[in-house]
Amino acid sequence: MKRRTFLSGSILAGPFTAAVSSGEIRTKSGFAEADITPAIGMEVPGDYTKLFHRAFHDPCKVRAAVFDDGRHRTAIASVDALIIPRHVVLAARRRISERCGIGANAILIGATHSHSSGPVGMVQPGEYDHSSDFVKFLAYEKSSMADAAYLKRLESQIVDAVCRADSARIPSGFSFGVGREDKVAFNRRFVMKNGLVYTHPGKGNPSIVKAAGPTDPDVGVIGCWDGKGNLLGCIVNFCCHATTSPAGISANWIYYLEKTIRGMFGPETVVVFLQGFSGDVTQVDNLSPNANPEGERWAKIVGGRVGAEAVKVLLSSPVGNAAPVSALTDVLRIPRRRPSARRVADCTRIARQDPRQVGTVNWLFAKEIVLLQALIEKQPDVEVEVQALQVGPAVLLSAPGEMFCQLGLDLKAARTFPITFPVELANGSVGYVPTEEAFGPHGGGYETRLTSYSNLVPQAGARIVAAALALARRLEPGALPEHPQAPPFSATPGDFGSRPWSYGNVPPEGL
Repeated sequence: MKRRTFLSGSILAGPFTAAVSSGEIRTKSGFAEADITPAIGMEVPGDYTKLFHRAFHDPCKVRAAVFDDGRHRTAIASVDALIIPRHVVLAARRRISERCGIGANAILIGATHSHSSGPVGMVQPGEYDHSSDFVKFLAYEKSSMADAAYLKRLESQIVDAVCRADSARIPSGFSFGVGREDKVAFNRRFVMKNGLVYTHPGKGNPSIVKAAGPTDPDVGVIGCWDGKGNLLGCIVNFCCHATTSPAGISANWIYYLEKTIRGMFGPETVVVFLQGFSGDVTQVDNLSPNANPEGERWAKIVGGRVGAEAVKVLLSSPVGNAAPVSALTDVLRIPRRRPSARRVADCTRIARQDPRQVGTVNWLFAKEIVLLQALIEKQPDVEVEVQALQVGPAVLLSAPGEMFCQLGLDLKAARTFPITFPVELANGSVGYVPTEEAFGPHGGGYETRLTSYSNLVPQAGARIVAAALALARRLEPGALPEHPQAPPFSATPGDFGSRPWSYGNVPPEGL
């Protein structure tokens, strides 16, 4: 049998290596990581009361990438965290700009939304210092709360990772592609027979009519390669809550995403995960008759399948340049929804009682209304940053909320760029951002419920999408890399390529 011989390294490296030698590739990339693993005993984020870490599973990280086209630099920091508080974003950006000169508005800092990570929320230190002693008691003693020292460490590690990635920049080849994984993520909201929408109505519920929203199976991938065909790092974008929660402190299913990609390309590959618009999408299949897997298995299923799809995209996508590199931002002021005076009074009365007497869930959400009212008194509207960050033919459109999946599909449908990554929980945190339909007479569910975390007006999602598209339209997409074309067909027999195979053009023999 005739055997082909490949040089060591990726078969994708050839076009890039030639481009570097001829001076055609100008764009550089650099990657770095930093550890942000919380300590045992710290609070677990994401609940409306206090829970504490009791075990360790895998490290939490900041994973950073920097891109430089010779005129502009941009930076991305993916943080294994439930959210990224706005004050941490602003402080980290300022220090990065001072230390390595990347413009503050060209830095995207996004949370992976790991529910098994460090204490970054929900309540921020000092957030309710303006309020009564009773409100401060509810906020600081009875609610999930960020740890001030951990937030400072988080800020410093973001700065360190981005600046080390900046120092690591080298001329790079870039690949872009989108795969499909449609077996691990499901919309968690369902239209019920009573005409309303319920979140997680339960497996086998006979009142379920249909899912109330879509999913997005796209696995978006940007690969960055050195001149020898080694994968320096990659950006992966996928839409699914990080709530598989293996036992203990963990990056959640993103840990297994990273392990899968590194299993193919090497342990030094940096995998920068950006959470898609997944405010109503999780790994829970409410329509399946099967029991849910336990957390460890679930994390492997989601991370492994998404990672395997990313590997396929990386192996198959052509490598080329990634110019231009740029970023734009817009800061919106969006009002909060207000509870009525009567509801505030009723909830205050409930919150002053023993949760065991009034019911724990009833008490928790009464507490949230009391806290929300205190926030409205100090800040009736919220700062919402929308960002468009461009890497050649790909644009990352980010917002600070837990954005409903349909809003991300709306960004993609506009087709402002060949490749669009919707990125949620970036550059701040403003809670759930549903579609306007979810607030209508046939809406409802957990995500539209008023809390101190989630309270923007129904028009917020549409405003964010419009602002993101306006930014994208101000940018000029770069060209997608293409595979080298085969030479013109020649009828002269040869071995491979565009010639007929010299010993493959005969009829059957020996008959």
